[in-house]
Amino acid sequence: MELRQLKYFLVVAEELHFGRAATRLLIAGPSLSQQIMALERDLRVQLFDRDRRSVALTPAGAALLPHVRALLERADDLRHLAERLSGAEPIRIGYVNWIPPDLSTRASGIAQLHVDAWVAPSHAQASRVGDGSLDLAVCWVQNSDLARHGLQARLLGADELYAVSTGSDTAPVSVRDVTLLVDDDQASWSSWNDYALHLAHETGAPVLAIDDGGVTGSAFFDHVRSIGRPVLNCPKGQTTPLPPDLVRRPVVDPTVFWTWSLVWRSDETRPFVLAAVDAITRDVGDLGLREPRVWLPADDPYR
Repeated sequence: MELRQLKYFLVVAEELHFGRAATRLLIAGPSLSQQIMALERDLRVQLFDRDRRSVALTPAGAALLPHVRALLERADDLRHLAERLSGAEPIRIGYVNWIPPDLSTRASGIAQLHVDAWVAPSHAQASRVGDGSLDLAVCWVQNSDLARHGLQARLLGADELYAVSTGSDTAPVSVRDVTLLVDDDQASWSSWNDYALHLAHETGAPVLAIDDGGVTGSAFFDHVRSIGRPVLNCPKGQTTPLPPDLVRRPVVDPTVFWTWSLVWRSDETRPFVLAAVDAITRDVGDLGLREPRVWLPADDPYR
């Protein structure tokens, strides 16, 4: 039994709907169901009566609910007490798949950074900063995300995206000749899907919908082989070594960039957090985003 599972139980009990609870928790529906079943096995009681149309607490679930809520509140109190006793409250920072390698050095002497172990997609990390679960996050955001979650952002990094292709031709390829993959799993690929669809709309690049998570990893390489034309590599795959039968090709007309922002709450007042923001983003510059023929989504904060 884990505190995370108890939190899942609490949210499902409040929503009485697994889909809404999964959306609120920013996880996939099947994963939520599996965690609830694992909790039921550990507790040896059934917590919910569920069928295809409804979800309801069992008598055992209803009896346990106030105790779970109280336990989670005590866990939060314990964490805050431990931070006070340690003499320093660390800044909690989340990320997706990239953070500056010298992150701790940048904030040295200003604040203690705790890099959160929950590696989650950009939209999830932005939401966690907005609700106070994190103090900072490195993620991809649009202006609409900042407004929705009450955040501010500064540029911290940028990836020039490239295409992966079969054969031996490594010459630059036009965006219009590159296929863009979008995945049905919005819980994992919401930000990438938004980015790819904006790119397709503005450049005419073709889109292929998939449902196997093959935006990255070995499944991505399989898609490149089966499609037979260059496929844009997402930021999570930028540093993955290519198999020997595939090649990397620069993308031009325009050059395609993905931006990484450091985000924090607009109502943040703690001096050590604001000082850390200044230190982490100092001397970043424009990272080449002002060069001609660079493409960013219309809602990107740095366009």
